[in-house]
Amino acid sequence: MKLITFVKEDRLCLGVRTDMGVLDVELAAHHLSDSYVPNTILEVIEDGAKAIEALNKLVDRTLTAKETIACWLNEANLQLGPCVTNPGKIICVGLNYRKHAEETNLPVPEHPVLFNKFSNALAADGEDIVIPKVTTKVDYEAELVIVIGKKAKYVSKEEALGVVFGYCNANDVSARDLQLRTQQWLLGKTCDGFSPIGPYLVTADEVGNPNQLAIRSIVNGEVRQNSNTSDMIFYCDEIISYISQHFTLLPGDMILTGTPEGVVMGYPPELQVYLKEGDNVTIEIEKLGSLTNRFVAE
Repeated sequence: MKLITFVKEDRLCLGVRTDMGVLDVELAAHHLSDSYVPNTILEVIEDGAKAIEALNKLVDRTLTAKETIACWLNEANLQLGPCVTNPGKIICVGLNYRKHAEETNLPVPEHPVLFNKFSNALAADGEDIVIPKVTTKVDYEAELVIVIGKKAKYVSKEEALGVVFGYCNANDVSARDLQLRTQQWLLGKTCDGFSPIGPYLVTADEVGNPNQLAIRSIVNGEVRQNSNTSDMIFYCDEIISYISQHFTLLPGDMILTGTPEGVVMGYPPELQVYLKEGDNVTIEIEKLGSLTNRFVAE
């Protein structure tokens, strides 16, 4: 199932993306359901299989009910929100692709390199990303996001994918001059809007093996990153297990799993051209759709 959030009357509402269009869950439930239907993306994540079953039934009923045509929306006309609206934690893994470590002349890490972003960094597909006036070196990073669906502590590698609700695209936007100012990367990673995600949150069953997905970034029509999650140093199950040994993961927590080679920072200095006003960046991961954002000057 592909889930989205979209803006309606100045609030974020839940939608299900189908071949018919996007189902307005709130409106469809009002017309057709007298039983449990989740109202928010977090409720779907927390309730898991129960919520997905209820949404599937709602989709089926709406498809056969002629009077509910207004419940189907044209995705192209929607203003989307972040596909996960209020994660408790946004955890990021650095240097997690072998060729990316090579291009940046950094050693392959022995353990996952962890840092974090805050919720102010969240942005949606189609949203403009502001280049802060305090930086001149804003870079793109195509990343697969793991969205946790079950409470997890001390989970084994073998059981780790069982706590995943789904996956989505992310652009781990990075201000390299701020990131490398000190040994702590946070400053360059969590400026406002520096973590656009979406357009869809795709359930784990629809994605299958997260360690075998094509991933790429496209800047102004030019493919810059073109790789596969199989080049990860630490696979998704390893990452989840490792993190859970140290602190508890909860439903809605997001893990950005690292980026492949092809970022601006990996180019020779004389060829480094960082993002500027008017640039469009698209992140594409197999089965997860396309996330596109335009960059504008502050």
